[in-house]
Amino acid sequence: MRPKTLRWAVVGMILAALAMGGCAKKQVRQGGEETPRVTVTPEKPSTPPSTGKVVEKPQEAPPRPSEPPPGKTGAVEPAPEEPVKGAGLARETTAGLERIHFDFDKAVIRPDAQEILRKNAEFLQANPGVRIRIEGHCDERGTTEYNLALGERRAKAAFQYLMDLGVDPNRMTVVSYGEAVPLDPGHNEEAWAKNRRAEFVEVER
Repeated sequence: MRPKTLRWAVVGMILAALAMGGCAKKQVRQGGEETPRVTVTPEKPSTPPSTGKVVEKPQEAPPRPSEPPPGKTGAVEPAPEEPVKGAGLARETTAGLERIHFDFDKAVIRPDAQEILRKNAEFLQANPGVRIRIEGHCDERGTTEYNLALGERRAKAAFQYLMDLGVDPNRMTVVSYGEAVPLDPGHNEEAWAKNRRAEFVEVER
């Protein structure tokens, strides 16, 4: 073989070897590459991020209290603001009923008053259409506040006694006049004994 031809043959072999080496390296690099990672971006939360402010729920209005039922038993009527002194005779017990009296500073039903109340109960049961107001009274001794309270206790004692005898409590109310409406305007024991009493007055239905 000629030297020139041999030289070109060597050059050709070198080029071929280089070409083959490059392809092999490329194949190795391709074969050795890792599978690319897929980065998954998390979804945004459906609720908006907290701003740090506390949102209070509107409070419901509290339920309105129901109206209390009207009193049926022993309803206490208010005493007049300015009762007239000495006007007791204008508030005498209704015909067919009798007043009762009390001992000094007491609201206990006395034996004589028990008999009167039994007769009053018989009258009320025989006249079911009659409604009454039981009025408690005191003598002039003691403060106004004390006598108003004592008069109320006396009226309630009579009320309770009549109710125990079978009178419908819905037919009766009570009120206290204290010392303001004396039956006797005198200032002695005889007058005071008359004024410590309970009256039974018919009222409109």
